[in-house]
Amino acid sequence: MSVSPNSSPLLIDVVSDVVCPWCFIGKSRLQKAIALKPDIPVEVRWRPYFLNDWIPREGISRADYLTKKFGSVERYEGIAGRVVMAAAAEGLTYDPKSISRQPNTLDCHRLILWAGNTGNSARMKQRLMDLYFTEGADLTDRATLVRAATDCGMDEDAVAKLLASDTDVGRITQEANSAKEAGIEGVPCFIFGGVLAVSGAQAPEYLADAIERAAAERDRRPSESHASTVE
Repeated sequence: MSVSPNSSPLLIDVVSDVVCPWCFIGKSRLQKAIALKPDIPVEVRWRPYFLNDWIPREGISRADYLTKKFGSVERYEGIAGRVVMAAAAEGLTYDPKSISRQPNTLDCHRLILWAGNTGNSARMKQRLMDLYFTEGADLTDRATLVRAATDCGMDEDAVAKLLASDTDVGRITQEANSAKEAGIEGVPCFIFGGVLAVSGAQAPEYLADAIERAAAERDRRPSESHASTVE
């Protein structure tokens, strides 16, 4: 399957949430997939999704969250091992027992949006995920979010003021809700060039094949943008 060497970057929209462990893994696998197709330029755009839209802005305890969603903390511990192992296989550390607070992720998505102004949205996304999954940080804590932003080159005072405001709250909420209204029920969801959608943290080789197929399809019919779904 050939792809025009003069193609503009293939847009990859990634719909995901920073507290979704498979999104944590999927981000790593997408990076590996992109590396497998060095001749196909891409541009990744991080789209918000609320995995747990019922959690209040101030967050809730991790124990309460696990009990509500899985029945009990112990039940989750029984099923978390597979995810922990999958993360480790990607060179990532997922330490469920270090997490004491389950956050509402609206402010996290705002930070990712603002970091995009300096081309650092992917870096911001990764920092927030590392804080949550590896360090067990409380992503509802304003000071933690500000430190994460400064780690990614953002201005401390400017970020603090933005977080204290309602800037882009409506935008993020609408975009996250639109994803669900469009039928996205599981994340991560990768949309390649507007012509091909892949759901789940698939293997790098699978995602690399999707990149190639989408680039070829986009170049074959550039006027069309209907996404088909790969199971």
